[in-house]
Amino acid sequence: MYLTKDDKKKVIKKHGKTEANTGNTEAQVALFTERINHLTVHMKVNKNDKGTQKALVDMVGERKSLLDYLKAKDITKYRKLIDELKIRK
Repeated sequence: MYLTKDDKKKVIKKHGKTEANTGNTEAQVALFTERINHLTVHMKVNKNDKGTQKALVDMVGERKSLLDYLKAKDITKYRKLIDELKIRK
């Protein structure tokens, strides 16, 4: 596995304020971004991996839904998160 429990805790603590706050929208978006970045590198090497390609597209869609929710709820948190994670929008 590319992300250990400690790595996940660090990401959640940074964006979710505490390690236990895994349901926070910012923490979920940050975890999705980590997974998407990892799978993007994998797809550059393995171009014919259709299962990973579908999973990647699904994750991007799920992250977009979470970002849309955050944008509607709190635009300042949305803009800050986009800048921190360097997501194009």
